[in-house]
Amino acid sequence: MEQRHLGRTGLRVSRIGLGTLTWGRDTDEHDAADLMKTFWEAGGTLVDTADVYGDGEAEYLLGRLLEGLVPRRDLVISTKAGSVPDPDRRFDGSRGHLLTALDASLARLGTDHVDLWHVHAYDPGTPLEETLHALDLAVSSGRARYAGVSNFCGWQLAKAATWQLAAQGTRTRLAGTQMEYSLLQRGVEREVLPAALDLGIGLLPSSPLGRGVLTGKYRGESLPPDSRGASEHLAPFVAPYLDDTASRIVDAVSTAADGLAVSPLQVALAWVRDRPGVTAPIVGARTAQQLTAALSVEALSLPDEICRALDDVSAPVHRYPDHDWSTL
Repeated sequence: MEQRHLGRTGLRVSRIGLGTLTWGRDTDEHDAADLMKTFWEAGGTLVDTADVYGDGEAEYLLGRLLEGLVPRRDLVISTKAGSVPDPDRRFDGSRGHLLTALDASLARLGTDHVDLWHVHAYDPGTPLEETLHALDLAVSSGRARYAGVSNFCGWQLAKAATWQLAAQGTRTRLAGTQMEYSLLQRGVEREVLPAALDLGIGLLPSSPLGRGVLTGKYRGESLPPDSRGASEHLAPFVAPYLDDTASRIVDAVSTAADGLAVSPLQVALAWVRDRPGVTAPIVGARTAQQLTAALSVEALSLPDEICRALDDVSAPVHRYPDHDWSTL
């Protein structure tokens, strides 16, 4: 698999990443081992997790697989901290919480460092410089090799990156940002992606298949019984992309797939993988067979006319101030 630099850093990762959102909850150790082996044998290196996935079980499970299945040196392990199970405070970006969470992640993973550590979300209740200081301490202590953020909007990302760049040599440059990005969710193109491109921050798209909807599995009248849309705890996650607008985009993806003699999954994943500023989409497959289908996109590059057609059918409404005001 092709390797790409994460932003303007020396860190290289596979251009498709493996997500572990369901590990330890819907994905047991046997299935996780199959996924990991399939990913590794295909040349994949970037494995993404978080301290809250499966209430920590995803990291624990990943750590077990690192013991005997896949050499630690062959993988780029990315994890996140900052989300908390508190209805009154969903995110805690305080230095104390973040560093404590990192130590707990390392213990579950069974390693002395992670290759990439993200702040899971912006915390308005903590001064941003305090949150970013936790990243500096994590990297300077060797517990993280690189640092980034996740779910920061455009101004938050620009403020954080500029703060880090203001004292080069003492503060850790932001390497990446993880955001949802797909043909069904192009909101990052308004401000996040332009900021990331300008600042040299690599984008790691989550849910690149529109939470599974872009595979075409939901085109029928009923939900597939083994799908996330039919799952009690994941149905609300999928539901927003089951409207008429999404249906038109899925139809266009399916038409393009038919013309290219490939699957809708491959078309949707190739589109987001090759967008400007994207380093590696994170794919969360349920089975090794699904992951193999996703990894087969390695040999696919979409023709320009297909990309333009998909761009047009999925184009978000961007007006003032995103466009030059003088043209309005």
